[in-house]
Amino acid sequence: MKKILFIGGSINQTTMMHEISKHLNSRYDCWFTPYFADGLIGALTKKGYTDFTVLGGKFKSDTEKYLKVNRLKVDYKGKKNEYDLILTCSDLIIQKKLKSKKVILVQEGMTDPKNLFYYTSKYLGLPRYLASTSTTGLSNSYDYFCVASEGYKKMFIKNGCEHEKIKVTGIPNFDNCGIYLKNNFSEKNYVLVCTSDIRETYKYENRKKFIINAVRIADGKQIIFKLHPNEKVERALNEIKKYAPGSIVFSEGNTNEMIANCDILITKYSSVVYVGLVLGKKVYSEFNMNKLNSLIPKQNNGKSSFNISRVCEHLINGVPEQIYDYEDSYAIPIPEF
Repeated sequence: MKKILFIGGSINQTTMMHEISKHLNSRYDCWFTPYFADGLIGALTKKGYTDFTVLGGKFKSDTEKYLKVNRLKVDYKGKKNEYDLILTCSDLIIQKKLKSKKVILVQEGMTDPKNLFYYTSKYLGLPRYLASTSTTGLSNSYDYFCVASEGYKKMFIKNGCEHEKIKVTGIPNFDNCGIYLKNNFSEKNYVLVCTSDIRETYKYENRKKFIINAVRIADGKQIIFKLHPNEKVERALNEIKKYAPGSIVFSEGNTNEMIANCDILITKYSSVVYVGLVLGKKVYSEFNMNKLNSLIPKQNNGKSSFNISRVCEHLINGVPEQIYDYEDSYAIPIPEF
């Protein structure tokens, strides 16, 4: 039986990998690993210097817990087996394990805005991880790149990704936002503020200004803050208490359901903005709203994981891709091999 390795990272990345595997695990031997690195970055990871990234810290521990709870087979760094295919949500680091293997890159969500590090990485060859997700896809060290929408395909090609490698499949977790409208979250008709872990990743954020602006936008409406999973909770609570007294704060919970029940969504750089746009919420973001609307992940009733599995089948066995684009599409049975 051919083997496939799924590389996780954040819970968003790991759950995407899991969803894709569900369409493949009856015909392939599927294994999982938290995100990892080789060489110098790998050595720094062992000493805890990368705990603020998906390589370690809470990201890694949450992924390990998820893999254990879901009883998925773990092969850390892919050392146990030789693999016929490897899937990953990030090419900011290209692990030795990926070289000479068939690789599929899956877009994890929104990419960071371009900055100086993006251009120095692209034109001067500095490590892509310095520019964070703005350089997603630029390694071109993959056979196919499964992306969220036609808008993202155009953007990645403009950035320098190879046209023929990009497949518009939609992406799991962002392809069926309507399901979040039916939920048990008790609060209704509020302003939801989703924070980021910008400071935890050693970048600058004027959190005071962000909170005060949210209070201005709310104009007396109840404010709910949903903290980023990687954020320092105590610091955030103190800031909110000082600058937005009376706000409700959640450090855990289903963000998408909270978005479904809100009237206004405020965020800076987060993929959750797409959930708000799809559900017709009034959205405030640091990104240009016209651009965001052109990038919205396709809504295909949750077929993205199936679509990506077909790209996997195509790459391994030459099977037709059969990618479904529309809300009235349905998944036909996958033939046995």
